[in-house]
Amino acid sequence: MAARLEDIVKGAKVRGIAGSAPVTIVYVDWHGNTVLSVTYRTEQGALGETMVYRFDEANLEVEDSLPWSFDADADDLRLVSEAYRISLAHLFDPYLAVRTSSIDPLPHQISAVYKEMLPRMPLRFVLADDPGAGKTIMTGLLLKEMIVRGDLRRCLIVCPGNLAEQWQDELYRKFALHFTILTNDLLESAVTGNAFVENDLCIARLDKLSRNEEVRAKLSNSTWDLIVCD
Repeated sequence: MAARLEDIVKGAKVRGIAGSAPVTIVYVDWHGNTVLSVTYRTEQGALGETMVYRFDEANLEVEDSLPWSFDADADDLRLVSEAYRISLAHLFDPYLAVRTSSIDPLPHQISAVYKEMLPRMPLRFVLADDPGAGKTIMTGLLLKEMIVRGDLRRCLIVCPGNLAEQWQDELYRKFALHFTILTNDLLESAVTGNAFVENDLCIARLDKLSRNEEVRAKLSNSTWDLIVCD
């Protein structure tokens, strides 16, 4: 089958450039989108150079390459491998969120998250410890573990107005989770008209939701993987 000029890349074996014998492409250089300057190596090891034009495509044939090779960009391979490793990290480290966060959790916090909540996901649950027991820590651990597992992309935290900055600060400092507080300015300046849709991780003040029907209407038009109420 005839090849296109775009199929002639470094490392490809092509027939029709130097007679019917296959040659290995060493270097290509485009001149516009219709002319290709090609440096090639013959089977005997001799180097050659020629110009290939769009009208030559009917005489060109690229031999089928191996189903796999080691010619990928090294930086891209490292990036993809690291991303894949991170996506599987929770399988080898059952306490990944603990080890990657700036916290020193207490035993009851570990037990609540790793022995009760995560094994039962998806789950509707109520975390109702006494004040000061560290509900923010437990919530942060749960959120981070769910994100690592690919179970959470969008989360809404609803809390009293005087606690919004505290939630934002602790989730950022201790868990590196960037939550946005939905202020009046943010709600009014949303490009789509709905700030709940535009922000995947956000904090809403309880008084704002309870007193404003328009805001509640926008909230009802958004979907969430998890809603946390304080």
